[in-house]
Amino acid sequence: MILSINPENPQQRLVDQAVSILQDGGIIAYPTDTIYGIGCDIFNKKAIARIYQIKQKDKSTPLSFICPDLKDISKYAHISNADYKIMRRFFPGPYTFILRGTRLVPKLMLTKRRTVGIRVPDNRICLMLLQTFGNPIVTTSATIPGDDDILNDPIDIDEKLGKMIDLIIDGGISGFLASTVVDLTSEPPQVLRAGKGESSFFE
Repeated sequence: MILSINPENPQQRLVDQAVSILQDGGIIAYPTDTIYGIGCDIFNKKAIARIYQIKQKDKSTPLSFICPDLKDISKYAHISNADYKIMRRFFPGPYTFILRGTRLVPKLMLTKRRTVGIRVPDNRICLMLLQTFGNPIVTTSATIPGDDDILNDPIDIDEKLGKMIDLIIDGGISGFLASTVVDLTSEPPQVLRAGKGESSFFE
């Protein structure tokens, strides 16, 4: 099912429909400030297992998740003063920051080093979805296994992934660049993947 939501002024009643699917353990595709993501409630093990199956990912490869703001991130990650200053500068925005997870983060979302990847996307639909839902949402790219092409059009996502997920939020056409991934647990911070976010600050 495709649900069209106004990217500039998201309709709360439509966002509520998407939240209802998340609450029921469903998987949705949603727009971000980079590319479309596929996600579910980080506290729903069955839904996360479905995402691993859809993406054909090994469960030893942790998934990242998105939060609505810095205050929310502090529940799920240990943040130093230096980390906070960096994230305050770059969030919301096209970055994923690697941080040490707290006990609130489910084990299957943590690496062996107990780190997590967290984003705060600069996208109105995404932020309203998170604020309404109340829990972080898993985020992984809307791509199909064996094909590196980014699916940036909700119609293409429906064609390739529609039978495997429960809802696609149509928030318009996205870009083709994923987020820039920065490891804040290393000193100095290390860019693990260059993406849409400017990485020169960390070099």
